[in-house]
Amino acid sequence: MSAEDLENYETDMELQLYREYRDVVHLFNYVVETERRFYLANNVDVQPRSADGEVYFDVSLQDAWVWDVYRTARFVKQVRVITFKDVNVEELTKTDDLTVQRATGLDES
Repeated sequence: MSAEDLENYETDMELQLYREYRDVVHLFNYVVETERRFYLANNVDVQPRSADGEVYFDVSLQDAWVWDVYRTARFVKQVRVITFKDVNVEELTKTDDLTVQRATGLDES
């Protein structure tokens, strides 16, 4: 496998990951960004903690999706992250672009 083949493979994987993100983002309420990962989640709890004068964050996520190109199972029930770095949590804006169209020509009896 050449360097170009490897680069094309990685580009394709990133494109597939972006498409998956685009398809699932509307299912979640929050975007959570940590030093190592990017998550979508429906429930987020961030608790600042202190130990030996150091402050860290204990982050719990439920019903989450993980942005990780090398991970095959990106949907996870629970995630716990312990980090000394910044944690960014943003609530996603829900839009009403989902419309249900009634099928025509069907017998409704």
